[in-house]
Formats: sequence, structure tokens, C-alpha cells
Amino acid sequence: MGRMPKPIETPVPSRAELVDHLVRTRIAGQVATPRENNLSHYRKLANGDRHYWLGLELGDRWTDEQDVLAVMAERCGVVDDPAHRFGQDTIDPELTVAGLDRLATRLRKAALDRQSVLLATGHPGGLLDVHRATAAALRAAGCEIVVIPAGLTADEGSVWQFADVAVLERGATLWHTHSPEPMAAILDGLAAAGRPQPDLVVADHGWAGCAAQRGLDAVGYADCNDPALFLGEAEGTLQVAVPLDDHVRDPRFYDPMTAYLLAGAGLLDA
Repeated sequence: MGRMPKPIETPVPSRAELVDHLVRTRIAGQVATPRENNLSHYRKLANGDRHYWLGLELGDRWTDEQDVLAVMAERCGVVDDPAHRFGQDTIDPELTVAGLDRLATRLRKAALDRQSVLLATGHPGGLLDVHRATAAALRAAGCEIVVIPAGLTADEGSVWQFADVAVLERGATLWHTHSPEPMAAILDGLAAAGRPQPDLVVADHGWAGCAAQRGLDAVGYADCNDPALFLGEAEGTLQVAVPLDDHVRDPRFYDPMTAYLLAGAGLLDA
């Protein structure tokens, strides 16, 4: 039998090299999401719009958009000046790398304990291959990658798995979604089939928020206009929220980041 391929072939950057790459590709640094879009989302979350809660139950704890902004400045690196209303906003690349380091620690634990892991994305155009490579590395390390039940539906679409990553599909198209309903369908489907819940969920958007709200170990990626996951991390509901632009011009731009993550988790060959 031939040697199994490595989960990822991209050279592993140093921390400094990764910070430079994140800024050059606008995964972090001066990102494409405008300031006014960020503030609009923070305001809508504070006003109780559930679409922006991403499956978390925030109660009345975040009704002041300035409190939301303060958390986003601390954990994501957006401009902390509330008078900055329009134009450029930022993600601190050092916070991105720090989030990757925390995520790597949790992935290392999953590998050491041979845990079951569910991976899912609401941003298949940007992050599908990040999750795919993570799944491949975890499987190679002996983890069980959770296979979702067949026939699941949510939000007028089908919940499928491609390359070990759960996604929402409508009309032969993988769907960009912030909804928690696809993850709820998976977790309910596992329970209905008498199967255990995953030990770890690696996801984004409402997929991560829903899993965290149900008390599962959940980690995820989040953009600067998606504050809920950062609030969930601040409250201890979500274990890790990695700040980044979740849909840059070329999805290959995420490859060095993924290599850094998997190397930090001990999931790549020396």
C-alpha cells in the first residue's frame, strides 16, 4: 500500500511570516469589510436581531452597542473609537495568530484523546478547504470525523457533507449561511439516531454558535462584522473565536494559515 498523502503540503510559515502574509492578503490588517457594515451589525445584535446572534442566546447582556464594540476592539482588533463611523476598519493580525494558537491547543487535545470531531462551514467559498485540511489531519491522527445522518434539511435546503465538512446546499449550490438551523438539524439528527454528540465542533457562523449554545466544545472562525462568536468566547460559551476576513479574493490565501494551525497542533509530519 502506498504512503498516505500529507493533509496539507504548504510550507509552514513562522509567526512573523504569517502575520506578514495575513496583512498582505487582507485576511487581517486593513480588511475589506467597511466600518459602517461592522457598526450596523453590532447595533442590530444589540437591538436583539436574532440573525446576528448566530445561534447563541445573548439575553439582555449585550444591549449597548458600545459594549459590543469594546469586545470587538479587544478580541478582533477593530478600531476602538466609537466616533469612527465610516471607512476602513481593521483586524489585528496578532490577534488572529493568537486565536490560531488557542485553536491549535484544542485540536492537539482532540488528537491526543482520539476525540470525535464535527466540522462545518457557512462560508464554503472561503473556508471549506481550511476545514477539509483540518479534518484530514485529525483523521490521520486517529480522530473520528463525525459522519452526519442522511436526509437532513434546514432553511429550505439540504445539509450534506463534502470532504468531511458539513454544508448547506440549495439547488446544486453550496450556500453561504449565518443560520444555526443546519447545525441544529445535525445535532438533532444524531440524537434521533441514538448516536453520541461530537466531542468537538470546528466551524464558523451559526454552525459554531449553535453547537456552543448546546454545551458542546466548539471553536470557530469569525469576521469583524460577526460579533456574536466573540461575545460567546468572552462569556465562555465558545472556546475559541479566531478573527479573520472569512472570504478573501482567493481561498488559497488561507493555506499558510492552515499550515501554521496544523503544525501548531502537532498534526503535520516533521
